[in-house]
Amino acid sequence: MTLAGRDHKGRADMTLWGGRFDEPSDADLRALNDSLSFDRRLYAQDIAGSIAYARALARAGVITDDEAAQIERGLEAVRAEFDAGEFAVQIADEDIHTAVERRLTELIGPLGGKLHTGRSRNDQIATDFRLWVLDALAEVDAKIAALQVALIAKAETHADSLMPAYTHLQPAQPITAGHWLMSFFWMLARDRQRLADIRRRTSVLPLGSGALAGTPFAIDRDFLARELGFAEITRNSLDGVSDRDYVAEALFALALCGVHVSRLAEDVIIYSNPLFGFITLNDRYSTGSSLMPQKRNADPMELARGKSGRLIGNLTGLLTTLKGLPSTYNKDLQEDKEALFDSVDSFELYLPVVTAIVQTLQLNLDRMRAALNEDMLATDLADYLVERGLPFREAHHVAGRVVRLAEERGTTLSGIPLEDLRALSPLFGDDVARLFDFGTSAARRAAPGGTAPEAVREQIAEAKRWMAAHSAEAS
Repeated sequence: MTLAGRDHKGRADMTLWGGRFDEPSDADLRALNDSLSFDRRLYAQDIAGSIAYARALARAGVITDDEAAQIERGLEAVRAEFDAGEFAVQIADEDIHTAVERRLTELIGPLGGKLHTGRSRNDQIATDFRLWVLDALAEVDAKIAALQVALIAKAETHADSLMPAYTHLQPAQPITAGHWLMSFFWMLARDRQRLADIRRRTSVLPLGSGALAGTPFAIDRDFLARELGFAEITRNSLDGVSDRDYVAEALFALALCGVHVSRLAEDVIIYSNPLFGFITLNDRYSTGSSLMPQKRNADPMELARGKSGRLIGNLTGLLTTLKGLPSTYNKDLQEDKEALFDSVDSFELYLPVVTAIVQTLQLNLDRMRAALNEDMLATDLADYLVERGLPFREAHHVAGRVVRLAEERGTTLSGIPLEDLRALSPLFGDDVARLFDFGTSAARRAAPGGTAPEAVREQIAEAKRWMAAHSAEAS
């Protein structure tokens, strides 16, 4: 049975729109135009939307309750075929909507043709995709949360572990490894906040917008929103069928999260290099070389770093597509799905691996401590002088002269005799020796957000509270 009967020459017309045309679509056009190869993954959302719409048609008196029930049973049968991997694609299946309606009509007869009354593929796909995005972002959020949990656990173990920190990749100041790890937790927290915000804006129902002008039937759109779990309905049918802000926002949030994960990956790659040797990756998450037996490569983190470029490309590609579109629906919008599918798939592929790497990461505390040098305590010298009344700019200058003197003599800061320090500033006292301790330096930075072990522990406690609150908000 066909969807649209036969054309005026008696030829079978299997398209949803073929009555207007004398000739069937060219094969090359079909290859370009058809989207079932990738939008079939929306089948569950398409069927859910169609079931809700059948109920709305019955409420509006367009079809009977019995007809709505028959349509719903038919759609459930189609869903079962997809779930079992038994759905047979036909050449006329242009997209997921065509495929579902074609099969529905085969199962329940001409009644299946009533389902599309007052509905367009324009508002149908907009609804399907919003439903999919809501589910997908929830799944991505859960994977980011798992990485946060791993970071907290590892940071808790190393709240006291000292390591050097860098600016411009040059040695800067002593910090705790827990503080380093927690820096990535808060990046991911912002990512999850963005995803939650995007989900709120995605939860807006476009169904009932028709092709662009709305529906002439008494469709209860608020009922449809409740049936499908949307928080509200779109307020303008032109915007309803063409809005892809939520896709662009999702791509941005995923791209930025990918950048954050890439920064973590870069640190792991650098710190696992034998020249640093701060960390060792578990054998299960390292690779070797086909030529050099000694190699131990952080390939998974390189792949995570590389994925960020792909995620950014998906975002810029869609924005470029959107920027020149005239009002309402245009076929260009078909380009929104593969980009977001790819970004979500990328996250689902590599985030669990990154999480496992953090969980199994071995921190080599001796190597981290050995990389500390007393030059990193120069700021502590300046702070010491400030505490004794010297303006910071002058104190900074004096500390710089101490560093230079140590370099000239080939010694450490603690190797400069007290009388030589006093020659640079009479404010140096016998107690200056206490500054030359890396643990003391870190412990002094105990203000909220600082690297002191007590501040890191409070930061971890706050992170746990954040996780609990965000989980409750999401549910």
